[in-house]
Amino acid sequence: MIRGASAPASNPMPIYIDPTAIIIGDVEIGDGASIWPLAVLRGDEGRIVIGEGSNVQDHAVIHVGSIGKNVTVGHAAVINNATVGDNCIIGMNSSILDHAMVGDECIIGANAVVTGNSLIPPRSVVVGVPGRIIKSDDPSIKAKAMESARTYHSLRDEHLSGRYKRRTAP
Repeated sequence: MIRGASAPASNPMPIYIDPTAIIIGDVEIGDGASIWPLAVLRGDEGRIVIGEGSNVQDHAVIHVGSIGKNVTVGHAAVINNATVGDNCIIGMNSSILDHAMVGDECIIGANAVVTGNSLIPPRSVVVGVPGRIIKSDDPSIKAKAMESARTYHSLRDEHLSGRYKRRTAP
């Protein structure tokens, strides 16, 4: 079941779900969120919550967990039974594993692996395998995350308007 967020019905932000995205089970998608081509949200073993204004990009996989508001989940990222705070950037091909908790305003670098049960403090930058914090208490992350989110808010609206035509094989 896909549930919309509980924003006031008088002024909800539109949600974009690409027709090729796969959404299974108990999934709540917040107002203004976008789910892009071939993303998989599997809420079969527990609930998934995608926060308001967040985007889950192409080929990303989320299997149970909570994603905060205005989060960018990059292409082919994997989030498995983990929690991500608000205003984060989760880099392409990164993985956040079982019971990890990523605080608000964090950047998880491309290809990084946040191992199970990790606690990433707010405003941290994490890179590597296994992931390690290379920067702490960085106040600039929120602005970067909001810029990324706004880019995808614009793309969401363009796709909803029909600006980009989908091509299929003849």
